[in-house]
Amino acid sequence: MITIYHNPACGTSRNTLAMIRQSDEEPLVVEYLQDPPTRERLVELLKAMGIPARELLRQKGTPYDALGLANPKWTDDELIGCMLEHPILINRPIAVTPKGARLCRPSEAVLDILPNPDIGQFTKEDGEVVIGRAAHP
Repeated sequence: MITIYHNPACGTSRNTLAMIRQSDEEPLVVEYLQDPPTRERLVELLKAMGIPARELLRQKGTPYDALGLANPKWTDDELIGCMLEHPILINRPIAVTPKGARLCRPSEAVLDILPNPDIGQFTKEDGEVVIGRAAHP
């Protein structure tokens, strides 16, 4: 089972979802702005991705600056609290597969964790062509 934490207004998120589908998988799509993760789930995702909370923060089009989140004083726990209060602060898309979890920026980062990354040729919304890669045992 594959899950994508998705924002349909985001081109990178749409491209990632399309790549997953081109790999012959139909993921569980979680539109995280309408259905945000719980604190426990967000902590699990961060751990699975192996990144601190700060690396999951989105700056553009969010209250990042207004909240002063660039200040290094914020702990991971506090940053997670901010993301839960303002889900738009959670960068996207996040894909979770049996092979791991990844913040898919750029969208082709999803190929590293797809069970079948050999998706052939894929053209992103901006016209960039991505070639899938054969799975390695």
